Amino acid sequence: MTVQNKEYWLNKQQQISLKAQAFIDGEFVDASDKGTYDTINPASGELLAATAACTEADVDRAVAAARRSFDSGIWADKAPGERKAVMQKLAALIRENLEELALLESLNVGKPVQDAVNIDIPGSAACFDWYAEAVDKLYGEVAPTDGNNIATITREPIGVVAAVVPWNFPLDIAAWKLAPALISGNSVVLKPAEQSPLTALRLAELTKEAGFPDGVLNVVTGHGHIVGRALGLHMDVDCLVFTGSTAVGKLFMGYSAESNMKPVWPETGGKSPNLIFADCDLDAAVEHAAMGIFFNQGEVCSANSRILIERSIKDQFVEKFLAKARSMKVGDPLDADTQVGALIDHNHACNVRKCITAANAEGAQMLTGGIGDEASAVVEPTIFDGVTPQMSIARDEVFGPVAALLTFDSEAEAIAIANDSIYGLAASLWTSNLNRAHRVSRKLRAGTVSVNTMDALDFSTPFGGFKQSGFGRDLSLHALDKFTQLKTTWIKLA
Repeated sequence: MTVQNKEYWLNKQQQISLKAQAFIDGEFVDASDKGTYDTINPASGELLAATAACTEADVDRAVAAARRSFDSGIWADKAPGERKAVMQKLAALIRENLEELALLESLNVGKPVQDAVNIDIPGSAACFDWYAEAVDKLYGEVAPTDGNNIATITREPIGVVAAVVPWNFPLDIAAWKLAPALISGNSVVLKPAEQSPLTALRLAELTKEAGFPDGVLNVVTGHGHIVGRALGLHMDVDCLVFTGSTAVGKLFMGYSAESNMKPVWPETGGKSPNLIFADCDLDAAVEHAAMGIFFNQGEVCSANSRILIERSIKDQFVEKFLAKARSMKVGDPLDADTQVGALIDHNHACNVRKCITAANAEGAQMLTGGIGDEASAVVEPTIFDGVTPQMSIARDEVFGPVAALLTFDSEAEAIAIANDSIYGLAASLWTSNLNRAHRVSRKLRAGTVSVNTMDALDFSTPFGGFKQSGFGRDLSLHALDKFTQLKTTWIKLA
């Protein structure tokens, strides 16, 4: 798409009417107690909207609307082809409103607007299209019974789905949850992160325009400890899907145990390793390593934040990697040349700076970047060398543009360091040796292993992790497993 300048986006901002109410049963509504909270542009500190701070009563209203729409069959009983047409209309509307949605995303979370225009919003539309195309190509099964019996195995929608999504890719990850849930015939209550409600609310408006019946998609905004907890404990929510921190994922699993044993599908934290072997294409490895940790300000659950480098090429890699990091344009998200924008808010920026301070205190060598302006939500690309596996910078998820460089001497040592983590979301490795690529990939404990590339994903492949990165799987046909139940129908013949 044509790259637009900052003035273009500022003018467009004046033309947008922000939605800030909850969306329940097909209407925008205030919170039941009229409460609001401030939604802030992290790059400028500007107040964007006074957003509805929903209560437990609002969650009850949204779940009741979802239950009513599901039980009525107005969506669940539609033929797959009918649901497909509505979802394709939604995908088309997202594309028609691409610039508005991209601008909302950039203003709301501080990411470069060009990334939102070229990656996030088109990806969201494509996700809805992919699942729309898949729905009428799925078949049931007939079990191999004897001649006196027929047993069919069919998939049925699970019912009312709660989807709790993060702020780093607000619309994209919402689409990952909503597309398979909705196309399967479920009704959904979506809770966007409290920091990033704007594209979720605009999407809700577009679902109504696309033809989704009232109550099929509801959006409740507000604080996680109120709205998220209420969804997790709700006795009439049949399934909960979540992307976010490991700590909160554990809370949701506890809420399920306290309530109705609803299945909870968490996709949680990461501390992904990137293994650079001496026989790799070094320039390509450097380019992708920078993208792997600095893209989206490092606010990526699968960010390749631990970079493991074979000793014989360590100096060469570091020289090139430093040059790449220092060349990246940091600043205003609406500037067409910006590659690294603002972190989600000042509190998170402070947390990232605390991680940098701790790394310095533990003896890691900071090569570039650092604390910067503590009043700002911007953190420059930061690189630490001399990192050991025991340091906090090698173990804790920073969720910012901070890379930890480690050194290895053998393949076995690289694998051991890579697997020495409570997380197992993703990993990358760089080598020209096909045997090594296969051998190491099999030994890495991660949900996705990218060979000679970075953070590879596609709608046709599942995304999710091992260990405390959770066990939910987004994308691919496997995602439908979360939102459907298998029913056996056994017919005894006369």
